[in-house]
Amino acid sequence: RKVERAVKLIQQAGHDAIPEVAYSGGKDSDVILELARMSGIEFRALYRNTTIDPPGTIKHVKERGVEIVRPKKSFLEVLENKGIPSRYMRFCCSELKEYKIMPRVIMGIRREESPKRAENYSEPTECRLYKHSGECVDAIYPILDWTLKDVTEFLENRNLRCGPVYYDEHGVFHPERRLGCICCPLGSRKHRIDEFKRCPNL
Repeated sequence: RKVERAVKLIQQAGHDAIPEVAYSGGKDSDVILELARMSGIEFRALYRNTTIDPPGTIKHVKERGVEIVRPKKSFLEVLENKGIPSRYMRFCCSELKEYKIMPRVIMGIRREESPKRAENYSEPTECRLYKHSGECVDAIYPILDWTLKDVTEFLENRNLRCGPVYYDEHGVFHPERRLGCICCPLGSRKHRIDEFKRCPNL
């Protein structure tokens, strides 16, 4: 039933315009991309490259046939003007990820991901404001009420392989893992140190 509702919502979003599928390279994005393809509508799948993505993410994006959009400034160029982002000042997101390309956007946001998302997202459609630019888009959230179990079962049923961040050294899939920029300040100190060790060049 959740799959049927999600597909119908996407079809409604594409009945009078070509929407964007905002693709991050994460497991939820793999789900909405597959749902969009199942819906039969015309769409553009776009990946906003932050320039500090985990290794293998770009390769996965290309394998999924998604268009890559580079930001006006790289992460390092943003740092030159604004300094290091922190848990309380995450301007990097607004500069590198949260900007308008198309007026209607399909996104893989789920309430279950965090208490803050559960609080902020109540409806599967909204006028989403990008505070940095002041621009609005018509946002559609087809899997807003999906659980991690729903996502995992859908990926397995559709035989979809996710990005490398979700697999351990033995090739075991870990759906509980999250995809994010390398050393995001929202992660723990231990997690950031581990990422620096895994990606010393970056």
